[in-house]
Amino acid sequence: MLPLTVAEALDHAGRFPLAVMVVPIRAKAKSFAQARKLGVMLDKKTALRVMPVAYLPKDAACPALAADGLCQIHDAKPLRCRAMPFFAWRDEADQSDLLVPRPGWACDVSTNAPAVYDGGRILDRDAYDAELHALQDQAPVLRAYAERLLPMAPGLAQTLTGLAAKPMGGEVYLGFSTLLRRLGEVDKAAVARAQLTVLAQWARQGDAGYQRNLAGFMAEMERLAG
Repeated sequence: MLPLTVAEALDHAGRFPLAVMVVPIRAKAKSFAQARKLGVMLDKKTALRVMPVAYLPKDAACPALAADGLCQIHDAKPLRCRAMPFFAWRDEADQSDLLVPRPGWACDVSTNAPAVYDGGRILDRDAYDAELHALQDQAPVLRAYAERLLPMAPGLAQTLTGLAAKPMGGEVYLGFSTLLRRLGEVDKAAVARAQLTVLAQWARQGDAGYQRNLAGFMAEMERLAG
């Protein structure tokens, strides 16, 4: 899943199938402090990351990739892509494991590669700072959205509490329409119509759970599209 800012989700509503991902972070996790600052508290021991995401089936290629594997929207690609492998939802001192090379990495990981992280500090930090500032700016909007939604959906809070108790954690995906309805002066019908086209393109892909979620997301968007 590709985390997006709220602004990016709206800008790319005609490109990515959208959802809202909610991830419980337990108090003992290294990333708890950052999640508490940027997200919302579920209870005294659990913070929630609340993020718009490009909701793609597992192992699906990014729809913004060209046939040669290069990004077709490089000049407008999301901050999450630009900040990789660093992640602003985690504290700057909690980034070292993200630098462990993974299969398929095309970047230079040899001893001749330039240093990017040292002593818990990001050295080339423009992209990380840009993502962090965007998350800070939108935090009040997402916090208000979550604080209003949770009391209205007791089953959601119960599910998140259960995921927080699991060793490997987990996440919940909600329809982007639940956030779109709360976004002030936005042409909600236009965004919903753009999303309906994209969601229809992905409706037959992924596993049964993914298809079921997309069917629900489409029904919600149809009501907003008018």
